[in-house]
Amino acid sequence: MLANYLPIMVFIFLGIAFGIGPMLIGHLLGPSKPDEEKNSQFECGFPAFDDSRMHFNVRYYLVAILFILFDLEVAFFFPWAVVQSDLGWFGFVGMSIFLFLLVVGFIFEWKNGALEWE
Repeated sequence: MLANYLPIMVFIFLGIAFGIGPMLIGHLLGPSKPDEEKNSQFECGFPAFDDSRMHFNVRYYLVAILFILFDLEVAFFFPWAVVQSDLGWFGFVGMSIFLFLLVVGFIFEWKNGALEWE
């Protein structure tokens, strides 16, 4: 019974090893000479915000919803297109309902102004 779980445990161990191993090797073997310039902000170009509990505009959340909307569309539309001929009308109607719901979400985003940049 436990022998059936051995491959799963091997995959878990390998996943952890491939995830943590390179970080440990880099930390142990890499040079460490921190200075002011290396510790400065390099991604956004300006210092971090003073308070982490500041209010964000709702536009950020609308853009996140928009990303999820189109990400789901792509993630489900391509596999459906591959097997569409095997699914017949049932698959076509199911995907039509799914696309209709995505269009409703897109219209919601459009009405709330998530596509207008200032």
